[in-house]
Amino acid sequence: MQRFYTLLFYISMSLLAITGVVAQSNFVITGTVKDQQGNPLRQASVSLLRAKDSSIVKAEVSNENGRYELSAAAEQAYLLLFTMVGYENNYTSQFKLEADRTTDVSLQTATRILNDVSVTARKPMIEIKADKTIFNVEGSINATGSNALELLQKSPGMRVDNNDNISMKGKNGVRIYIDGKPSQLDVKDLAAYLRSINSNDIEAIEMISNPSAKYDASGNAGIVNIRLKKNKKYGTNGSVNAGLVQGVTPKGNGSFNLNYRDKLVNLFGNVGTNIGNYQNTIDLYRIQSDTLFDQKSKSVSNNKNYNAKAGADYFINSRNTIGFIVNGNISSSDWANDSRTSVSDATSKQFVKTLDATNSVNGNRVNFNSNVNYRYADTSGKEINVDADYGLFRGTGRSYQPNHYRDAKGDILYSVINRNNTPTDIDIYTIKADVEMNKWKGKLGYGAKGSYVKTQNAFELFTDRSGTPVKDLQRSNRFKYIENVNAAYVNFNRSLGKKFSLQAGLRAEQTNSEGVLKRDDNVVQDDNNIKRHYFNLFPSGALTYNVNSKNTLNITFSRRIDRPSYQDLNPFENKLDELTFEKGNAFLKPQYTNNIELSHTFRSLITSSVGYSHVKDYRAQFIDTANKNATYVQQRNLASQKIYSFNVGSSLPLAKWWSGYVNVYGNYQKFDGEFTNQKIDLSVFGYGGYFQSAFKLGHDYTAEVSGWFNGPGLDGTIRAKAMGAADIGVQKLFMDKKATVKLSVTDVFRTARWGGITNANGLYAKLGGTWESQTIRLNFTYRFGSNQISSARQRKTGLDNEANRIKGGK
Repeated sequence: MQRFYTLLFYISMSLLAITGVVAQSNFVITGTVKDQQGNPLRQASVSLLRAKDSSIVKAEVSNENGRYELSAAAEQAYLLLFTMVGYENNYTSQFKLEADRTTDVSLQTATRILNDVSVTARKPMIEIKADKTIFNVEGSINATGSNALELLQKSPGMRVDNNDNISMKGKNGVRIYIDGKPSQLDVKDLAAYLRSINSNDIEAIEMISNPSAKYDASGNAGIVNIRLKKNKKYGTNGSVNAGLVQGVTPKGNGSFNLNYRDKLVNLFGNVGTNIGNYQNTIDLYRIQSDTLFDQKSKSVSNNKNYNAKAGADYFINSRNTIGFIVNGNISSSDWANDSRTSVSDATSKQFVKTLDATNSVNGNRVNFNSNVNYRYADTSGKEINVDADYGLFRGTGRSYQPNHYRDAKGDILYSVINRNNTPTDIDIYTIKADVEMNKWKGKLGYGAKGSYVKTQNAFELFTDRSGTPVKDLQRSNRFKYIENVNAAYVNFNRSLGKKFSLQAGLRAEQTNSEGVLKRDDNVVQDDNNIKRHYFNLFPSGALTYNVNSKNTLNITFSRRIDRPSYQDLNPFENKLDELTFEKGNAFLKPQYTNNIELSHTFRSLITSSVGYSHVKDYRAQFIDTANKNATYVQQRNLASQKIYSFNVGSSLPLAKWWSGYVNVYGNYQKFDGEFTNQKIDLSVFGYGGYFQSAFKLGHDYTAEVSGWFNGPGLDGTIRAKAMGAADIGVQKLFMDKKATVKLSVTDVFRTARWGGITNANGLYAKLGGTWESQTIRLNFTYRFGSNQISSARQRKTGLDNEANRIKGGK
């Protein structure tokens, strides 16, 4: 640890030496950009110009709160230019920069509409901010036809393994937000939901590795916010999208968006669908005790997903706004798995028997969320937001699992037929309030949140006897889990003189939970009732040093928590076949992470960082043996984890016709612990990268080449193999640029195959598999209606964190 901090010190000193500590003194210009109604304008362009010739010194874009910040050399004359499509340009008067300065502006709606001229602003594919990295999905050709989970796999620094676990910069415990609202779904249900969201409905993916105290403390690795498209235009407007994906089988997707906005009201809504069959293969070679099992399986999932969203904002006056949002997702999935397992003696390799197993699951999921909200904002910089939310999840699954054991001739020796029924009901209630104001020459924020979650699961296992299903009372149960989390936070940021700025926050969270397991045979066991009450403080902070106009140093610290998903706490067994199953764990504890990161930004184009994380009670999937033959997967608190990481990302305009982005990361992970008298001492160096290049070919044609690579990694006791893929695509605009056609090919070289090896607790296993990663995708989009752009009211509801922890099996 001491060596690492010494390394941080030397890197900091080196960066200071390289960038020139004795640079000319700078002052900071800050302010807020708003529209005529007083609403913050997001992504307004702010340009600092030299007064003598109007040449650009520096440019910035306002954030979601309309705030901007620029630094410039002192004792020189400047003026500011504020621009945004749909608004009149705003020039300030000339001024001499002799101290830190605040300039707030209100942009006026453009009175003249250009009928014959089309102005198109294209965002960079990847934006690098001080606190986050943004993947602008709507600007990507190769994102066409992808779903949200596939896009996460392709995002810089992200990794999605074969079990749909999501990690960022080598750390698990990523909290997924949808429009600033955390999802409470568990791994499988979250993956199913993300697969139902098409890229046509996604504006951007934000990756925040060290969130401030304003955010829920959940998420060891940080937060990934999937930002869906919003209405930003006055009048009536909308779009129609249709797509075709050809993999092993054809698949289709489509969506329709319709919006209306004027000075008093903003109405918005959309519907979408995603249907098709998806195929996966899994190979599992394992040696357990003196027996060798060689399993090969193929699964096909017939998915039908339907999404809908509707909402309204009413602008009472320039200061007060009320609104509501409702969204829902209905999905059905008929999942079928066929597997064959050859069983032989591990030493002599002599054949023993073969297991032919099938598993058919008919499942349905309903996810509904509603939000009512109020916003107050005045010209002094004071803003109050209040949100009340209700969310529900309903899931059902019925499984039929015949298992036939055969001899060398293929004749059936005996059969075991299982069935199960696994309904899940989850209800989530949250309320939160956030306040921000200008105070003590900075920005003070504080707020509170309360959440109440009730989840009820049932697991009913049946075994066929003479063709009649008989309920297994010893292995059937009902699990009820209630959790209440109360939180409050305070956050403050301000500039400290000419060079430094500080952000500091503290969040307090109190958690009360109770899990009650009732076995159908009424037998009482150790995990029948688990109660927990705990209180935690989560400090966070950031110190930024503007070395000069080209270089910025930033150091951040945060403490985070990752609570188990609700279904992972239910100790039921869910079988894939007679020899393979997964099992819940009522004794799972939260895992805690301390993160520290030092970053350097050059010209807002190149960002590099080094970081250290320590995870207490690290939780991961553990492969264990139930008896001489069976193997199961279970979440367990295995050990402590230490992660040393680095990351370099650059977004560079290579030529007028060529823009690109490159990201490279690496990490060293070390695990120390003990489980069932077995010492865990594992370490691995992981690395990976992402690249993207876009080419303007002329005549409204654009091409794109992108790719990602994840080196070897470690997930619990499983050493994952390297994997990656390259995509290519082309885009054409026509019909006065209102229509777009995109054609792309994913995983061109068919290299996105996962694999891994584990050798622990008397079990050696080699795993591998594929999914439909290589596809051809065709997409058509048509936009209609008004092009007069206004500000979008971004809403982060109170349900964000809770919705991330809902989990359900197939």
